[in-house]
Amino acid sequence: MARDRVGYALGYGKFTNVREMAEVMQNAEERGFEMAFFSETIELMRDSVSSLSAIGMATKKLKLGTTQIVRLRGPVVMAQSLATLDELTGGRMTIAPGACTKSHARVHAIRQDVGATPTEVLRDYVESIRLLLKGDRCSYHGNYVNFDNVGLGWKPIRANIPIYLPATATVGLRLAGEIADGVVLNAVCSPEYTVNALKIIKESAEKAGRDFSKFAVSQIINCSVEDDHQKALDAVRWEVATKLDPVQISFIAAPKMRVGEPYIRKEDIPLFEKAHAEGGMEGLIKAIPDSYVEGMTASGTPDEVKERVQQYRDAGVQIPLLRPAAAHQTQRLLDLFAQ
Repeated sequence: MARDRVGYALGYGKFTNVREMAEVMQNAEERGFEMAFFSETIELMRDSVSSLSAIGMATKKLKLGTTQIVRLRGPVVMAQSLATLDELTGGRMTIAPGACTKSHARVHAIRQDVGATPTEVLRDYVESIRLLLKGDRCSYHGNYVNFDNVGLGWKPIRANIPIYLPATATVGLRLAGEIADGVVLNAVCSPEYTVNALKIIKESAEKAGRDFSKFAVSQIINCSVEDDHQKALDAVRWEVATKLDPVQISFIAAPKMRVGEPYIRKEDIPLFEKAHAEGGMEGLIKAIPDSYVEGMTASGTPDEVKERVQQYRDAGVQIPLLRPAAAHQTQRLLDLFAQ
């Protein structure tokens, strides 16, 4: 029997430091996991380049992936770092450049008004990075990125490092289908959302004359595994809440609803806003219904988690990127999905 492809995702929570991440990913490799994925987040957790260096040195076979938000680094620096990491790890790198929202710009103290939409900027980054990875001097003129006669000072070991787009909203899903090698679908989404998202991507890919059968589909799946179902829901409720706070509602929750996320109800949004206004993040966490957690994560007993992850596979996810809800669940999740 062919083994199920699976990846492991870290970087989002504050509970695992970079040394521990390297050890966890080494453990994942020994258990037959295919990819180590690192999320670089708006909460200013660890840096992706440093973390992937540590993970890359601790492993030998794992494919390495990361979300990196564009504009936080220039396209030349991103290409330079990517090619260097690919060299360091023997050709195991992928990258998932993500759109820079106004919230990202605010947190990172960079200009919010750049004269181009986040999607236009993202397109420029993908196209210009691909040019730079060829190792020749090149020029690029887009809506946001512009340079002349620039080239890396050495020949990267691979010119075709896979570029996936982390996408949530319809416009990002369409762009992924049009120009990317694959997609990293967002965390805290249901299998039903995944089906709808992949329809949008496939339509866009086919419209662009691309072969969707060669398109890579991965998704970060929040996992919470406990012996008690309710305890598992409570352990991951915090992460569901982070996608529904007042800052995230407009550019995370609302786009998910437009794609077709059935578990987020419009009438609940004012209740969440009130809960956050009165009790902060703790108040919001308490206000998140079990149905949200059950619908948009893989949480419960070991058998329930495995069954739920299979539902994501059935929806079209080729490589589920499993992300534990708490540090104490890490080893159990690795053992549960060992190949």
